[in-house]
Order: sequence, then C-alpha cells, then structure tokens
Amino acid sequence: MDYSKMGTKKAREMIKGKRVTVVGYLKSAIDIAAECAEANDTDHPCTMVVRTKHWIIPDYFAWGIHISLLYLNRFAELLIHKPGEGFLLWIMATLLAPLRWLFSKFAESYYSIPMKKYDMVPDHSLFEALAACLVAIEPKGFYKRLEEGSIVLKKSKTFTFCKEGVLVEGESSPIKSDVVIFGTGFRGDQKIKDIFTSEYFRSIAVGDTSTTVPLYRECIHPKIPQLAVLGYSESIANLYTSELRAKWLAHFLDGGIRLPTVTAMQNDVLEWEKYMKRYAGRYFRRSCIGVLHIWYNDQLCRDMGCNPRRKKGFFADLFGIYGPGDYAELRPKED
Repeated sequence: MDYSKMGTKKAREMIKGKRVTVVGYLKSAIDIAAECAEANDTDHPCTMVVRTKHWIIPDYFAWGIHISLLYLNRFAELLIHKPGEGFLLWIMATLLAPLRWLFSKFAESYYSIPMKKYDMVPDHSLFEALAACLVAIEPKGFYKRLEEGSIVLKKSKTFTFCKEGVLVEGESSPIKSDVVIFGTGFRGDQKIKDIFTSEYFRSIAVGDTSTTVPLYRECIHPKIPQLAVLGYSESIANLYTSELRAKWLAHFLDGGIRLPTVTAMQNDVLEWEKYMKRYAGRYFRRSCIGVLHIWYNDQLCRDMGCNPRRKKGFFADLFGIYGPGDYAELRPKED
C-alpha cells in the first residue's frame, strides 16, 4: 500500500538500481516484482520469498477455451452444492460433480505447464483457488522474467532479517537486499473487528477461526444493528458486486426490503459457511462468491424485486457468461 501511494515515478526511482526482495506470491507481490524486474533487469534481480504456491495464470484461455465457459455461467453452478439449494439441485450437483473435477483438471493441465518448470504448481486445485478468490493473472512477461533471471523465486515458510538483508530456509547465505516490500495482503476480518471498542461486538464481529465471517448477504451482521459492510466479500469483479450490494442496501434503507429474523439470517450464514468449507478448503474464512456469483446475485435481485434471469432465452441464460454488463440496468422495484 505504501509503494502504491508513492506513485509510478517515485516508486520507480526508489527501486531503480536496488536489490529488492518482495515477500508474497499473489497479485500485489507479482505486480511489484514485475515492475522491479523491468526497472533493473538482470543487473539487480528481484527476489520473491514465496510461502505458498498459487495459481498465477497468463490469461483466461486454457487450450484455446475461455475458462468463463467452465466456471462463470449457470450450468457451471449446477455442478456445485449451493447454500439453501433444494433436493433437485442437490441431486444434480451430486451427479455432475465428476464434470466439475474434469473442468478443473482440463484447465490445470494447461496452466501448470510453465509452473512445473519452477516447481510452482500449487498444492490446491484451481477450482479451490477460484472458490477462495485466490487466482492472479500473470503480469505481462512474468514467466519470461523468471526464465531470464530478473525475478528469482525462493520458497520458504519463514524468513528473518539480518544486516545484509533477508535469511530464508535452506539458504546458508542471506539474500542481499536494499529494499524489502511486503506483498502479503492484510487481514480484512481484523479491520472489521477493529471498528469496535465494545468488547462484546469485537467478540462476535468476525466469528472465530472455525467459522466464516458472519455476514448475511455478505453485508449485514445479524447480531450487530445499524452496521453494513460493503466490499468485504470478493467476486470475479469486485466493483460491480459492491455496486449491487450498495443498491441492495439502499433499497433496504429505503424500506423496500424487510430482513428475516436474526435466527433466519444466522441459518443463511451457516449455509454459506458449509459451502465455503466444502469447496475452499483451508481458505474457507476468505469471503468469496467467485464460483457462485450468479446464485448470490440472484438472491440480491429477488430481494429487490428484480428478475434474476438477465439473459434472453433458456440456453442463453443457462450457458451464457454472466458478468457486470448483465446487471448494468438493474433497478430495484419500487413499491
């Protein structure tokens, strides 16, 4: 965040001619590493300290097929057990589960090709990463930079500072560093918790480590009145998802939506928690609707009295790709 606030010119001046070490291996980290490699080339390689391998994909095409066809339509969501689904949808998700596995393996077989060269194929599946919103698009030329040596990867679960720079596991000598940049993200749940001074609200705001953050419609805490959280839960495109939630919240504040009882909201939160634990694995605490964004948007649409079917025709609605443009003209129903 500090690096970003510096602006392009000052940031480039800071890293130019420096030995930079970047801690982390997701979007912010790989973007910064790519900028460092561009500024310094192989004269001063940028070192990345990687704790967890992630899916860094070059684009959205796997073997010439756009992966949105595999994950971002209503048919793809039929392959997933959904929060609050009925018996028929449960049967369909159970029977079609092998197809979901096949889709994931198909995409992984393509995206893992450059990763294998550097032993960077993640331990978790691509589908699990999508379910937890833990997929990053490769900055242009990232793998080329790895090959030429202007970016160097060091896999290590821990690191420490020393006079010369950074010490990592398995290395006898330190990584000589002039600048160390943390691209490790931040604890969003802690930020929500820190809003409060009340010990009671702090104790219930984000649940505990065995639960998901308890937000109804990924927005309202059932037990904390007069609080709404926008933008916490991630999606395939966070801006439009946040806009939909803002419309939903505005409609609620205008009296257009009556919330269920606290118990009903808590039960709904538990249904989404079961979904995250089933598909996001150890990343279940990340609030993400990435592979169920249509199902989630449908709920908001119904709450606002809008038609959730945003495409014309049965097949277009079943197999068509849903994205921001489908909700551009969404207007809550007026009483």
